[in-house]
Amino acid sequence: MRTIEVKLGNNSYEIRVGRGLLSQTGPWLKQLGFSGKLVVITDAKVRELYGKALAQSLEKEGFKVVLLSVPEGEAQKSLGTAGSLYRQLNDAAARRDTPVLALGGGVIGDLAGFVAATYMRGVPLVQVPTTLLAQVDSSIGGKVAVDHGNLKNNIGVFYQPRLVIADIDVLDTLPDVELADGLAEIIKSAAIRDRDFFAFLEANIERIKAREKETLEYVVSRTAGIKAEVVAQDERDTGLRNVLNYGHTIGHAIETVSGFGVGHGEAIAIGMVVAGRIANRLGMLTAEGTERLAALLRRGGLPTKLPGYKIEEIMSAMQHDKKIAQDKLRFVLLRAIGDAVVTEVNPGLVEEVLRANY
Repeated sequence: MRTIEVKLGNNSYEIRVGRGLLSQTGPWLKQLGFSGKLVVITDAKVRELYGKALAQSLEKEGFKVVLLSVPEGEAQKSLGTAGSLYRQLNDAAARRDTPVLALGGGVIGDLAGFVAATYMRGVPLVQVPTTLLAQVDSSIGGKVAVDHGNLKNNIGVFYQPRLVIADIDVLDTLPDVELADGLAEIIKSAAIRDRDFFAFLEANIERIKAREKETLEYVVSRTAGIKAEVVAQDERDTGLRNVLNYGHTIGHAIETVSGFGVGHGEAIAIGMVVAGRIANRLGMLTAEGTERLAALLRRGGLPTKLPGYKIEEIMSAMQHDKKIAQDKLRFVLLRAIGDAVVTEVNPGLVEEVLRANY
């Protein structure tokens, strides 16, 4: 097992990455001082795969487990679903010291995290991510939110978990397309902060896709470590943490225009390639660096070309993104692999590169 600390003063917590960790959840929660009742929030698919087993292991440690589930999909990240969960928490007599465990992918992590942050002004949260994307990204850093008005994550808060448990074994049941989603965030993290890790990914991408456990454990822990380092320096996303949005300005716009029909990792992969070409046009990232990035994404099973949506709609969606400041398009761009900077880009150049990327 590998342990990464997210250093946030009184809000510090650990990310534990390894094999067979679900069975350790009960003892670890006891070590954190929890006892009695706890609530597991999951979706229907994950409940079938891991919910009952997790509940049984927690019950062996003396916990009284309330297992709540919602249907699968981004549509569940809503105020309506949150309201339903509030009612169920109230019916279960959950109190301010009742921990909520978010067992699932990014949707569950965001939704259950938002509910934990707002129910009774905040109850303890433990993230138990079951997708590669959630293990390396969304479960870390305390951003929890729901979607509203066809905009992604626009109602939310910063709320740090007490612990993140990333069990590599649960990735065995992950569909290949969802593994690729996580690979997009892994490649992003290397591209913005660690050129040696990027080279490691180039050399080992097939081992990751084959789900070799030791390779996965290292990759998940290193990516989680990169995010932990950034979050520790900028918890509230006012400066350095913006670099984690590499590929997201265009990526979120693609998700919005597609009605979330394009997966997060797929959208971010396309966004990274477009951002790479913008950087190249501005004399920053070399053509070789741009192609290295695109080639690694393709090897990871990710798209690098825009799907067939109208450029005008993508540009419009970007104007509503929360990463846009003072009506200027703010982008994370690479000066080189492993070296990212936040800057403003002329909308005309963005549109020009988008049109060239069909």
